[in-house]
Amino acid sequence: MLLMTTIITSTHAQNGKAVTVKKTFSRETSVSIVIKASPATIWALLTNAKDYPRWNSTVTSIEGKIAMGEKIKLRSTLDAKRTFKLKIKEFDTEKRLVWGDGQGNRIYTLTHNGDGTVTFAMDEKIGGLMFPMYGSYIPPFDASFEQFAADLKKEAEKH
Repeated sequence: MLLMTTIITSTHAQNGKAVTVKKTFSRETSVSIVIKASPATIWALLTNAKDYPRWNSTVTSIEGKIAMGEKIKLRSTLDAKRTFKLKIKEFDTEKRLVWGDGQGNRIYTLTHNGDGTVTFAMDEKIGGLMFPMYGSYIPPFDASFEQFAADLKKEAEKH
């Protein structure tokens, strides 16, 4: 029953607190936060690759263009030596952005609340048949997700 509660909680607003659900063949981490800004402001931050390192303390660089079908190279503080080669898989302006590789996808969702706020949610599921062999080598995402959401909120609310 505890696992079911965790799964339900992970799909709802968490006020910037990350939740991770681990299974045999996958791991899913999610975070959401309410931001007092327009969807356009938040979307502009999420889709300007070159600007990420300025406002986001979890990303050291992104090369490429964040647009449907494009490929980007991302470096993060989680594994500073690794470059993640990702493809933009979904691009629904001011609503949903998905990028990923063969091991998983990161999904950004913006929900306009109608009161001058937007609920930003970020979810990443990684896994596959070989996940049990390499999953223990992947660092936890919780702190990084919480920092990403906090950085985005801080920067978006400046505008």
